[in-house]
Amino acid sequence: LTMYWSLSVSVFAVGGMVSSFTVGWIGDRLGRVKAMLVVNILSIAGNLLMGLAKLGPSHMLIIAGRAVTGLYCGLSSGLVPMYVSEISPTALRGALGTLHQLAIVTGILISQVLGLDFLLGNDEMWPLLLGLSGVAALLQFFLLLLCPESPRYLYIKLGKVEEAKKSLKRLRGNCDPMKEIAEMEKEKQEAASEKKVSIRQLFTSSKYRQAVIVALMVQISQQFSGINAIFYYSTNIFERAGVDQPVYATIGVGVVNTVFTVISVFLVEKAGRRSLFLAGLMGMLISAVAMTVGLVLLSQFAWMSYVSMVAIFLFVIFFEVGPGPIPWFIVAELFSQGPRPAAIAVAGFCNWACNFIVGMCFQYIADLCGPYVFVIFAALLLVFFLFAYLKVPETKGKSFEEIAAVFRR
Repeated sequence: LTMYWSLSVSVFAVGGMVSSFTVGWIGDRLGRVKAMLVVNILSIAGNLLMGLAKLGPSHMLIIAGRAVTGLYCGLSSGLVPMYVSEISPTALRGALGTLHQLAIVTGILISQVLGLDFLLGNDEMWPLLLGLSGVAALLQFFLLLLCPESPRYLYIKLGKVEEAKKSLKRLRGNCDPMKEIAEMEKEKQEAASEKKVSIRQLFTSSKYRQAVIVALMVQISQQFSGINAIFYYSTNIFERAGVDQPVYATIGVGVVNTVFTVISVFLVEKAGRRSLFLAGLMGMLISAVAMTVGLVLLSQFAWMSYVSMVAIFLFVIFFEVGPGPIPWFIVAELFSQGPRPAAIAVAGFCNWACNFIVGMCFQYIADLCGPYVFVIFAALLLVFFLFAYLKVPETKGKSFEEIAAVFRR
């Protein structure tokens, strides 16, 4: 049973791992908006499989549906940050990039609320709950028809100057597009000189090596921070902490998660990416230690359940301050047009692979380590903090060319 449960949780990430490598190809072949339109088919198909699970072997249909939905999410979690980073003004790139994470955590919160017993989380209604994401995909399909194509894609990839200007005017209003066109021209010349970069070249060329290491490490730190262990198994963790109604505490985590993602939208352009990332990692480290102390001493002191609860909420708050939203868009900022699709594909694969490992292994490790399980995450968070302090650059307010120059130096 543990194996089926772990597989149904983690197979979602397998789909993401597989499809993340095609993000760059489909984004360049179809364009950013058309690619996002097409991949919605996967979401609808995956959610139909889960929604019809009662008609067949339920566990197999759920696992298959999760895998297909994972394929969709692997593509969309690469295409969306790529599109948003390319259409955003430099001054708002971080804030708008954070909206991707806000959409994710809002979806998590809605699903947690709808999963309550008296709503859809019961024996009769659970297939409807699992199939509802297909409705969101249909809504997204029609809304994407209203979205302009990325002016950077039109200008740099296709050389369509007039269409790029029209797209900029739709995005910016009546302001003069020539300043951004000039910036794109510089980026186009840079991309022409470096040509399209393959995944192999990302790792073999010294020009990209440091940026690739940083991109991979921020993805690893996001997943191995322990946040998905809390998201996937939070109800179980609250039960161990002695909470009477753990499902409502889990929804409380979802509320805190969403509220602080909204706050990070405003913080990221004021405080900067690097400082928020460091603050978030250190806060999570302290919270993981406090959580461990609370769980270990719970049998001796009943009030330690409150320490564990507060630590879990603080853990989520610090995650959404930095390590949650920043890895999704900073990869697109670290690379110019030539290597960007390959870099996003590699970073996406790394993120999903780590997600799979946590989802598949956490329950077994928790059973083995008991209340000491978060000591492992605390040790990893210390390593991630030291790496970020030494290696992650500040990208706030910098053009793609300026960021590339930081790594060249």
